[in-house]
Formats: sequence, structure tokens, C-alpha cells
Amino acid sequence: MSGPWLIRSTRCSLLTLFAASGFLLSGCQSQQNSEVLQVEAQNQALKTAAEEARRRLPPSQQKPPVAGSRLPPAPAKAVIVTAPAPVLEPVPQVPSFLPYLQGRAGATGPGEQRYTPVPPPATSDTVRVALMLPLSGRNAAIGQAMLNAAQLAVFDFADPRFELLPLDTKGTPEGAARAAQNAIGDGAALILGPLTANSVGAVAPAARAANVPVIAFSNDSSIAGQGIYTMGFLPSAQVARVTRFANQKGVTRFAALAPNNAYGVRVVKALERTVASLGATLVQIQYYDPFAQDFTEPVRVLANYDERRKALLDQRKELEKEGGEVAEKALKRLENLQTIGDLPFEALLVADGGKRLQSVAALLPFYDIDPGKIRMLGTGQWDEPGIGKEPALIGGWFAAPPPAARKEFETQYTDTYAAAPPRLVTLAYDATALAAVLSAGSGFPDFSVNTFINPSGFWGRDGIFRFAPSGTAERGLAVLEIGRDGVRVINKAPESFELVIN
Repeated sequence: MSGPWLIRSTRCSLLTLFAASGFLLSGCQSQQNSEVLQVEAQNQALKTAAEEARRRLPPSQQKPPVAGSRLPPAPAKAVIVTAPAPVLEPVPQVPSFLPYLQGRAGATGPGEQRYTPVPPPATSDTVRVALMLPLSGRNAAIGQAMLNAAQLAVFDFADPRFELLPLDTKGTPEGAARAAQNAIGDGAALILGPLTANSVGAVAPAARAANVPVIAFSNDSSIAGQGIYTMGFLPSAQVARVTRFANQKGVTRFAALAPNNAYGVRVVKALERTVASLGATLVQIQYYDPFAQDFTEPVRVLANYDERRKALLDQRKELEKEGGEVAEKALKRLENLQTIGDLPFEALLVADGGKRLQSVAALLPFYDIDPGKIRMLGTGQWDEPGIGKEPALIGGWFAAPPPAARKEFETQYTDTYAAAPPRLVTLAYDATALAAVLSAGSGFPDFSVNTFINPSGFWGRDGIFRFAPSGTAERGLAVLEIGRDGVRVINKAPESFELVIN
């Protein structure tokens, strides 16, 4: 891709789309189309903060935010609307968000620079939103799929004023920084993306200086705040949800098997916090090298296999010495066992996914961690097709967004692009649809802080979500059980944030 390009909606009005009976296009389709315009790439040097913001509308002309305000409700099948919950309580302002609030007001604090954005030309009422994705490099496939999903959201929800500006980050922080400069220079009022935490970190300084909010697709909570929002699914929330459910079903003793990397550590810490809050016990933690080819040793240690195996062999020897009918019956019962003695935990959280999860899970019954006795628990990384092909995971539980919420989207995507969508592309759809809805109507779009952190939240293809004042996404998660032919919901996701327990 040689340069940035625009996707402009020329479809029927947003109100017409909200009134439609389903997600797919209806009678207004014949009036609508999309226009892709090639424009010349911008290769200018990095601009100063004032130059970057020169096309932004001054804060004094923005719609004043109202604490606890809501977006107009839409029909149940609309994709991005506020959840039907009442406003729970006033939204607190935490210290990590204050610099962004001060910047929008034009005030300065210690170490801050004053800037005065210049409004865009009065002749244009276009709302431009940048979409930053890795459209080249090793993550190009997921980047293109997310762009496809974003285009569907434009077709479904945007009015004619809305323009989506896709920009290639090339899958690197340096590429993301250049893309952010181009987006801000082109007058983007909002940035969607980038995908990874490193790229978000590279984008953040320019975006904050120009007062351009960022809705990133990362799940790293450490990069959120001060105008940076993260759409990614938080492992900590997934762990808390499935652990609480297991505890409600009588599990009080937990163990963890996790990769020795940042993700594994985050999952284990979340498990420690949740278990402590429940008054339960985390009896064992076992890490393994995520780059290893063989995971035998950590699984063997977790299973206490050597001692339990020795106990079985010693028991057999004693019975053989003892002799007699009773001893022979006891030996008969022991002949198909690998070990003897119970494990100290009732549930095991395996914090991994993909091929590594399959390799680790296959070793569990081999070293006598019996899935028939030990409840297997997982994270959102288990939320992949074909998870039930590994027998050791059948009957396992994990927390994830409700699958029914994205089922129609998956059908729509497959019908449009003749390929099944990767799991993460709903993030791009929901973020783009949210931007389109907030851009609708007369006047400047409402991308204010209070709109984003609306406590009632929004409804998307992954169920309800809202942004906390910290900038991270909070979600209503379901608990799913793995079967041979797929997964089933065993505990429904809440449909209102008044029912969510964090």
C-alpha cells in the first residue's frame, strides 16, 4: 500500500440503519455504496504538537460533556448502543486521567505545554477517523482482516460525513509513530488502533499532545489512561469470572500452570487476587518455559508424579508380600493405576492457548492429573474453534464474551469476504461502529471523556463493554464449557453492568 486512503460512507442515514430489522443490509442498500479514494502519502518530518493539532476544533466549541450522560438507545439488534442499564453512580476522576482532562480544557499543569488547536475549514463537516493496523509485515493477515471488519461497520452504521482513514503501521512502533503523525496531520478526530502494546506506546505522545483520543486493540492495561483506551480482552477479568464461578460450584483449592512470560505472570497474579478475595486457596503455581519444545518436567512436578508413583509401587509390594484373597483383590484394583494419592488441588488453571496449550494439556492425564477429577480452567485464549479436539480439555471451563453476540457478524463477514474471521476482528468492528455512532448528527462528534467512560456502557459484537476511567475495557463475560463438538454457555453473560462483579 503506497499511502493512506479513505473509506467514505455514502449509505443511508444512521437512523434508518437503527430502524433496520437485522444486522445485514436491507432496502437502503440500493442507495448506498462505499468509495475508496487513493491519496498521496505524506512523508513530511515530525511536526510539533501545535502543528499536529492545527486542524482540530478548539475545546471551547466542543459539546460540553455531562456526567453520566447516555447515547440515545437503539433497537435490540443494533450493534453499538448504550446498554439498557441505569446510570450506576457518578464517574470518579482518577489521578491518571487528570492530565487528559486538563489538556482538553486548555489548562496547563506542572510540566505541561499550552497549545491552541486551530479548527478545520468551515466548509467541511467531515468527521475523519484514523484506523491504524499492520497492513504489511508479519501481522499483515490479521491487520487486513481487522480492516475488513471495520469496513463492514462503516457500511452498517456510518452517515455520509464519516470518513475512515486506514493507515499501515507496518507492524512496528516506528511505523505506528509515522502513521499517527499522518493521521493527526490529516485532521483525524479519533484514532482506532494500533494492535500491539509497543505500537500504542509509540503513538501515545503525539496523540496526547494533539488531544486526539486513541481506542487501541491491545489488552495491556499498563498502556491505558490519559486519552488512551484499550479494547482488548483483559486476562485478569477472564480469570476473575471463571474462578468465581468455579468457587460458586464448590471449588476451594486452585492451582495454576502458566508460561513464564508477561502474560503468564499477569494471569497468575489475577488468580491470586481472586482466590484471596473468595477466601479460597491457591495451593500450587507451576511455570514453564514458553519457548521449550518439551513440557514434561513442569507437568511432572505439578502432578507430584514421582512421589505418587513411588507410593503406588510401594503399596503393590506390600500387598504382594501380604498375599491372600483380600490382597489379591486390592492388587486388582491397583493394576490400572499410574499413581496413588489425591492431588492437593481441585481445579487447575492452564494459562495458554494454541499449539502450546495442546502440547501441555496432552501431558496432564499422562502424568495422572485426571480431568475427570480435576476441573480444568482457562482464559480467553481457549476461545478458539476446535478447542474440544484435545480430550484433556473436554469439560473445562473458561470465561469469554458471549458467542451468540458475534455469531451474526461471523456469518456476515464470511458471506462478504469468503473466509472465516479471526477471533480478534470484532474489536475493529466494535471500535469503528462506536466511532460512527458518536460521529452521527449535526455538529462536531462527541469524543469527550465522559462519553467514552459512560458507566452504562455500550453493546457490541462481543456483548456489553465500557471504558473504565483508567482507560481499560470492562466487559460482560459468559462462562463456557468445552465439549467434543464445540463449546456451550453454562453461565450467561450479564446484559447490564449493574450485574457485573469485577
